[in-house]
Amino acid sequence: MEAAQKTEYTKEFKLHEKDTGSADVQIALLTHRINDLTKHLQKFKKDHSSRRGLLMMVAQRKKLQDYLKKSDSSRYDKVIQKLNLRK
Repeated sequence: MEAAQKTEYTKEFKLHEKDTGSADVQIALLTHRINDLTKHLQKFKKDHSSRRGLLMMVAQRKKLQDYLKKSDSSRYDKVIQKLNLRK
């Protein structure tokens, strides 16, 4: 992921001016990385180490989603809707 893309996602999902690490931003960045890695794995089916990394990223995103849903369900709904993720 390029720095410009990362900055763009951070601007879109940040909660306040200096926010770079909230659950919203982390979910957005992980989703972008997951989508890129999924495209890679469709091309290189035998890349098992990248597949393991993908599974770990999906698990991390799921944990962040569960946290956000438990702590602030309205923010959770906004993030899910913006990223077109399943609930």
